[in-house]
Amino acid sequence: MKKSLLALAALGAFAGVAHAQSSVTLYGIIDEGFNINTNSGGKHLYNLSSGVLQGSRWGLRGTEDLGGGLKALFVLENGFDVNNGKLGQGGLIFGRQAYVGLSSQFGTVTLGRQYDSVVDYVGPLEAGDQWGGYIAAHPGDLDNLNNAYRTNNTVKYTSANYGGLTFGGTYSFGSIAGNYSQNQIFSAGVGYNNGPLVLGVGYLNARTPSISGGLFNNGGAAATPQGAVTSSVYSGFTSANTYQDIGAGGAYTFGATTIGATYSNIRFSNLGATYASPFRGQSATFNNAEVNFKYQLTPALLVGAAYDYTRGAEINGNSRAQYHQGAVGVDYFLSKRTDVYVTGVYQHALGDTITTTGAVVAATANINGLSPSSNQNQFTARVGIHHKF
Repeated sequence: MKKSLLALAALGAFAGVAHAQSSVTLYGIIDEGFNINTNSGGKHLYNLSSGVLQGSRWGLRGTEDLGGGLKALFVLENGFDVNNGKLGQGGLIFGRQAYVGLSSQFGTVTLGRQYDSVVDYVGPLEAGDQWGGYIAAHPGDLDNLNNAYRTNNTVKYTSANYGGLTFGGTYSFGSIAGNYSQNQIFSAGVGYNNGPLVLGVGYLNARTPSISGGLFNNGGAAATPQGAVTSSVYSGFTSANTYQDIGAGGAYTFGATTIGATYSNIRFSNLGATYASPFRGQSATFNNAEVNFKYQLTPALLVGAAYDYTRGAEINGNSRAQYHQGAVGVDYFLSKRTDVYVTGVYQHALGDTITTTGAVVAATANINGLSPSSNQNQFTARVGIHHKF
């Protein structure tokens, strides 16, 4: 009997040591609020929506110490809609992130569904990622700074932190037998965050992005290529064989004030390569620039403002589309985990763009995540509550 008790005690002690070397954390965000949209296809819209400031989610993250500075890690993260309980990201169970990997003093390597380098190194510098939410992202999130699109089948490397300098890259296998380049995605980026200065540069390249399994069309059930992107800003350009995105940004904080800026160059190459387009073989380039500002009035109260300008592509001599967008926001923290916020966004469109069928039409306003306006103007406002656990 004594021997059994001693064995049980020893086993319990060993289990305690093993447990101390590993951890699993449940975490999440619930974001809900009331919205006003002045022009949703020509009509006013009042509704509740989930996940605007940050996507509503729950997830599991874990690490295991393997000894010698080597650790195993994983993340499984689900997106959902608070209003109806639906899964986000096209119905995927872990549509936000799902990966496993190893980390050491030399950096981290992970495998699975992950974020690209533009999202990692430049995304945090735009207003939408800070206080504005996805409605304050660049039109249609055409540069993916607000993380509208994730990458599947991805190998990712993230360096250690060298005095504020980090770098990394991703490679996503197309997984198409006999055609290694279809749906292939790769990215790279560098970031610097030390004291008041933050800088980031990122590059993203995606082949056949609108085909099922491609960057624009990998969020669950397969959609038609023309339906993979709903934003009127660039849906007519997604027949391209290659989508390329180069982004850069910076921010500087002095006292309670932070001033930042981002720039991105987006190119759709070889239009009509993935589905019929009258502009077959042509390429189209968009340029986007944002300046943003935030001020911490008190430890609990933050205010922000941003202006964004998007210049669209010229197609066969037609007038380039242009999008002017302004955003303001106020965020009040009730605690470390709960805040309430108000955000307003106005967008004005000019010039011409093309539809998925190749028709040249007058550009209409289309704030990110909303249905297109029926004319050149659109305004939306939101009052929300944001809780972390």
